[in-house]
Amino acid sequence: MKGLIQYLYKIKPSKAVLWCYLIWYLVTVYFYFDPSPKLWINSIGISAVIGTGLLLSVSPQSRRDRWQTFRLYLMPFCVSSFAALTKGQDFIVILSPRIEETIVAIALCVMFLGIILLVKNQLNDIDR
Repeated sequence: MKGLIQYLYKIKPSKAVLWCYLIWYLVTVYFYFDPSPKLWINSIGISAVIGTGLLLSVSPQSRRDRWQTFRLYLMPFCVSSFAALTKGQDFIVILSPRIEETIVAIALCVMFLGIILLVKNQLNDIDR
């Protein structure tokens, strides 16, 4: 638990945004999950091709961070599966046509960001 609190305390805004992207994606998967193996296999294939291209373009082999590498493969997987899950569902960019689903995604992101602020404020108070 201490490691998680330290992570939240040190998290940069850009990483917090990436976590919110993941939260949004997971909410969409929850509401629109499709068990079709074809969808997920295609998403893995796209992830392998695009992730490798991204990996080759960002850093020399000696400086690769395993989390950066994971994200470079995860993002194309999420994008392709999100597109497949929402196809024909009347989404407007990333917004669900059902307001309740969008509210759930927003609420979870706000809660996550609130937890980060709470941790930062509490640890800042302790440091003073």
